[in-house]
Amino acid sequence: MAGATSVAVITWVTRLAGLLTLVSVLVPAGRRTLRGHVAEWLELPNEATVGAATVALVTGVLLVMLAAGLKRRKRRAWQLAVAAAVLLTVSHLGLRHVLGAGLVSLALLIALIATRRHFIALPDPVTGRWRAIRVFLQLALAGIAINFTLLSIARALDPLGVGDRLLQSVLALVGVSGPAVFHAMWLEDLSAAVGLLFGIGAVLLAAYFLLRSAEPAPELTDDEVERLRALLGERDSLGYFALRRDKFVVFSKSGKAAVTYRVIAGVALCSADPLGDPEAWPGAIEEYLDVCRRYAWTPATMGCSELGATVWARFGLEVLEIGDEAVVDTATFTLEGRTMRGVRQAVSRTKRAGYTVRIRKAEDIPAAELDELRALAATWRGTDTERGFSMALGRMGDPDSVLVTAEHDGGIRGVLQFVPWGEKGLSLDVMRRDRSADNGVNELMISELLLTTPAQHVSLNFAAFRAVLEQGQRIGAGPVARLSARTLRFFSRWIQIETLYRFNAKFQPRWVPRYLAYPAARDLPRVGVAVFEAEGLGGRSPLLLRALQRV
Repeated sequence: MAGATSVAVITWVTRLAGLLTLVSVLVPAGRRTLRGHVAEWLELPNEATVGAATVALVTGVLLVMLAAGLKRRKRRAWQLAVAAAVLLTVSHLGLRHVLGAGLVSLALLIALIATRRHFIALPDPVTGRWRAIRVFLQLALAGIAINFTLLSIARALDPLGVGDRLLQSVLALVGVSGPAVFHAMWLEDLSAAVGLLFGIGAVLLAAYFLLRSAEPAPELTDDEVERLRALLGERDSLGYFALRRDKFVVFSKSGKAAVTYRVIAGVALCSADPLGDPEAWPGAIEEYLDVCRRYAWTPATMGCSELGATVWARFGLEVLEIGDEAVVDTATFTLEGRTMRGVRQAVSRTKRAGYTVRIRKAEDIPAAELDELRALAATWRGTDTERGFSMALGRMGDPDSVLVTAEHDGGIRGVLQFVPWGEKGLSLDVMRRDRSADNGVNELMISELLLTTPAQHVSLNFAAFRAVLEQGQRIGAGPVARLSARTLRFFSRWIQIETLYRFNAKFQPRWVPRYLAYPAARDLPRVGVAVFEAEGLGGRSPLLLRALQRV
């Protein structure tokens, strides 16, 4: 990308300027120098210059925050960085404070102006200056109100009028002394601490909302869903999951291909392959990458096929194999033979216990029963949130889906939902069972479907890093392979890695590799957070996300 080197240099110089500023304020020698020169230049008492130190401290933190926005070429980050660089240059050089930090700030200012053409990314769709202004005003007014109340009820200071109390409260936000004369040091310290806490918090949180990677709430329209349905074909078993409502979509100019994605932590995360004619995929990918460039989002796709990974690689993305999808060909599936002994025994055991299986299209199930199945599936889920993104539709009872239920003593004890894979296949979406049900219920439901369905192939669960697990178990496996397999087994205590692999392997599937495409190795941590959060496996704290959404 044009200007990549310049942007990288600007990013690191911004970080350096911010860190030097923080050091100059936080290190005692630098702090004394700053106060002395400010006092001399403004002819103020030395004690009054804590405000200058506060401004420098906040500006240093802002520069460190701005570096992330500059790395993503955000225009708003560039504008704020220019303002901060001007302020720091005047502070350090004009006040003869710290020469090194001043020269770095001046160099940063010149570099920012010289490279302004590279910072063109727009603010994220749902993040605007109004939210930042609102947050700033809320915190600033809260700090003023608390200090005003404190000054009104405290007795350890000379009497103050309403105007003087208000002035003192406002000045406390930047650490400057006002007209108040305190008789107790603890009260003066408390007032200053409250003011600085809310003042610094107002500036930093406002900057965060100006610069953060927002996550616009996606919602496919009915028209977009119909256009996507028209692009579904036989090739990709995960294509139907593109109809999740919590996604955005971009179409190629020809309308023959589309890419769906969701924005998480600054990553525009796609799943599976683009929909439509593979010949038209490049056009849809170009449209998607153009959106990513416009908003400085990190492009990434998970669960794409080998063909899809090849196409993404042509656009400069790195590709990593992340596991295999288990696909069973129904024409060759059987419960006979030594390799199927475990499944055969589980099926026989549950049948003897009185379990029966029903296989129906969702559109043939009464609405009341569908509601019951949804409620049971939610109860049996075992987590507060629905898991899945690349291989999950996110809704139960879709009209095109096939539902498999296991019943015992008149009650439903397990349910599977499969979605269409073109006209000749099915893909597993939901697999739930009552935890008090007998072991083998899932094996019974899957086997009955495989033996009776007219579908030619059925996609089961995804097995993450299957090849790593298999290689680590082979005789003669090297130390790296064994260590990798042991690491995956360790994490399987919290994430079903080995468990899903072993369950899938029971049905003797053919393994279809799936890949992750991402821009560069340095983007993997951010992409990893987005993937884990999308799949419901972790990521950022839900409590923090809910708090930020309410602001």
